[in-house]
Amino acid sequence: MQDPNTYKLLTPGPLTTSLTVRTEMLVDRCTWDKDYKDMTQEVRSSLLELAHADPKEYTTVLMQGSGTFGVESVLSSIPGENDCVLVLVNGAYTERMCQILTYHRIHFKRLDFAWDSIPDAKEVEEFLKVNPDVTMVAMVHSETTTGILNDIAAVGAVVKAAGKTFIVDAMSSFGGVDINVPEIGIDFLVSSANKCIQGVPGFSFIIARIEKLMASKGNARSLSLDLYDQWRVMEKDGGKWRFTSPTHVVAAFHRAISELKEEGGIAVRNARYAKCNQMLRDGMKELGFEAYIDASHQGPIITTFFYPENANFTFAGMYDYLKTHGYVIYPGKLTERDTFRLGNIGEIYESDVERVLAIFKDYLNEVNHA
Repeated sequence: MQDPNTYKLLTPGPLTTSLTVRTEMLVDRCTWDKDYKDMTQEVRSSLLELAHADPKEYTTVLMQGSGTFGVESVLSSIPGENDCVLVLVNGAYTERMCQILTYHRIHFKRLDFAWDSIPDAKEVEEFLKVNPDVTMVAMVHSETTTGILNDIAAVGAVVKAAGKTFIVDAMSSFGGVDINVPEIGIDFLVSSANKCIQGVPGFSFIIARIEKLMASKGNARSLSLDLYDQWRVMEKDGGKWRFTSPTHVVAAFHRAISELKEEGGIAVRNARYAKCNQMLRDGMKELGFEAYIDASHQGPIITTFFYPENANFTFAGMYDYLKTHGYVIYPGKLTERDTFRLGNIGEIYESDVERVLAIFKDYLNEVNHA
């Protein structure tokens, strides 16, 4: 039996990282040091490459804090007094966008979709036609509430044709799903260090269209989350963050980017994620667990499963059993039915999936014969 203090994370971030990524955090670095600032600049440049973005048109801004800090930075910094943001809601994280906009008293509207379906581009197109006051559209790519992968390309084409600003929360997909930011027409993409690039928690990043970022000067409602000013200082001082940066986390992320490239890039990592995800879906189905999202919209990051119809089953019991045997999972975020979630990003491989499925089988055998 495995030590319960050492386990792998079947979560969508934080996730299980490589030893070499963690080792980078053993060195203390100075925020003003040129080597550290150069590391920051290399990270910014590499992220643009992953986004297929031309540095003449796009830039990268690193922001202290979790992914939500990055989303709030964009939503509180980019809209002006006369802007209206349309949020395409189909999960908890677009609900959170609405919360952020409400907190900052920014005018917004919402277009709701069922949480097990993707936002329909034609409905978005019609909504924009009858709501000309909308100037920006925001949505989530990989919705970790459910595991659904939304069609940002179809929506992006509609938003671009309408001449609106397009904001995408790609927190749980960037680096694990190829996203051609300019081709899709994304103006601001937000993601985090501790997701598919397989770093550790501590900062988020924003891929931003320079023209629209510069136009937002003076719009920020927060000092620490001022996206324009964060970018201005990084540009002016060659990688210097405005306020104290998470130096250990940046070093780990710098290494994680190298390991993504060593693995073969986004395409190869996506193939690993997709293979493990399919194995999980298939194996859990054989064990009697029903997936919440239809296979046609299932993303390769995380899968939501309903509780089995078993009187002896409890999430707490299953959680403890799995943890004792080396793996930690996520509870569900849905409200209408009880669910739990299994992530498969990070240092998770086919052998892990096989092991996890065997643990689930053993657990079910125990509760069924209790």
